[in-house]
Amino acid sequence: MPNQSSLNDKTIVGLFWSFLDLLSKGGIQLGLQIILARLLLPDHFGLLGMVIVFITISTIVIDSGFSQALIRDKNTTQLDYTTVFYFNLFISFCAYGLLFVFAPSISDFYSEPQLVAIIRVISLVLIVNSLGIIQRVKIIKKIDFKTLTKINVFSVAISGGITITMALLGYGVWSLVMNMILAALVQTILLWFYNKWIPSLSFSYQSFTKYFGFGSKLLVSSLIDTFYNNIFYVIIGKVFSTTQLGYYSNAVKFRDLAALSISTAVERVSYPVLSSIQDDDIRLKLSFKKVIKTTAFVYFPIMAGLAAVAFPLFGLVIGDKWLPSVVYFQLLCIAGMLYPIHLLNLTILQVKGRSDLFLVIEVVKKVILTVLILFALTMKLGIIGLIMAALLNSFLSFFVNSYFSGTAIGYSTKEQLKDLLPAFIIAVVMGVSVYCLGFILPANYLVKLVAQVGIGIIMYVVLCKILHVQELRVVYQILFAIVLKKKKAYL
Repeated sequence: MPNQSSLNDKTIVGLFWSFLDLLSKGGIQLGLQIILARLLLPDHFGLLGMVIVFITISTIVIDSGFSQALIRDKNTTQLDYTTVFYFNLFISFCAYGLLFVFAPSISDFYSEPQLVAIIRVISLVLIVNSLGIIQRVKIIKKIDFKTLTKINVFSVAISGGITITMALLGYGVWSLVMNMILAALVQTILLWFYNKWIPSLSFSYQSFTKYFGFGSKLLVSSLIDTFYNNIFYVIIGKVFSTTQLGYYSNAVKFRDLAALSISTAVERVSYPVLSSIQDDDIRLKLSFKKVIKTTAFVYFPIMAGLAAVAFPLFGLVIGDKWLPSVVYFQLLCIAGMLYPIHLLNLTILQVKGRSDLFLVIEVVKKVILTVLILFALTMKLGIIGLIMAALLNSFLSFFVNSYFSGTAIGYSTKEQLKDLLPAFIIAVVMGVSVYCLGFILPANYLVKLVAQVGIGIIMYVVLCKILHVQELRVVYQILFAIVLKKKKAYL
């Protein structure tokens, strides 16, 4: 078992490179999204939104929870990696074949003839991604996020440049399709380049059953979660127009650049680190408590702030034609405030080997969401009503997730609420104040945005100092440790 000093060093270095990955990759993706939003029409994003659910679900099936199982296992062998590699590859070809065959049916469902060709081409990304799953797992197990950062940044930059060129040449939705394929292709090539692992010519049924026992439970729960996370694309694409789906799709993408990027950065570092102390319940609880409080301290104000400055942000960055997306984006930001907290709570269950609880948790949460969605559709509340259903479900899901994870490590829902409420309340007060400030500031988008962001940051830090929020000092210490390590690296 690693000592505390070694664990802290790995965590800090991992977080540094994970967040550098977030800033660099996210910055490139943001720039790409801005340019494409100005070059393309909402309809183009809407068409891609119609098929994304099928690609996402297929990706979950291909992995089948094996990645998490391999990362958690401290004694993986060459045979284990090889077995999982061949399984992933085989399932990817099966998934591609099914989507190729059923492409016309999906096209008929949406009444969009273009989808047949789009689905048959974009599904190639499934095979490409499956070839790099084991390489990614091995890099993550070493907590080598410096290498992952290089890979992600380079793949996004290369694919982004080609995508912009295609959009300028008038390829429309096909520029978005090629962006996904090229990003996956470059990423997979680099994963093989940086990780010299080669599969053996063998397959072990014993290895397969060992990991499938853990991964299958994650697979079913992930399928349910993924389907419901993408069900709004299906409903909006079927019930409303392609243009409306485009507005919603772009709002989700801009929200996810912050929400999913930060959440993923924290989760992918915390999982291998917490897994290394899975047998020490006291250290596990203390480490998890620190991670969850620090994450909330950083994440809550970002999401509240984005919701508050959405109007000048969209108007300045992607233009007035996307202003109908603003209200969707604001509600999605509020709904996403607890997203990393959900992930971290579920991570604890994986660390403790309680994948059997995943299915129970997902069923409970999705029953609640189904009731809320049916209510919104029955009452004809439109897209706003659907997003409000997701928002309410997100907050209710916290109680479900925290109950089960709290039971596993003795960190109850009540304790989590007590730890999270200070940052949440301060973030909400800051967000509401900044939003109201927008009504009295000049109409100029740039002036309004700069003023709101500046005042929001100052207000949040000052309130945290006045109320003696400990996480402010923790963040300072982490930043100082990172800077100190970087200086040592250059000496």
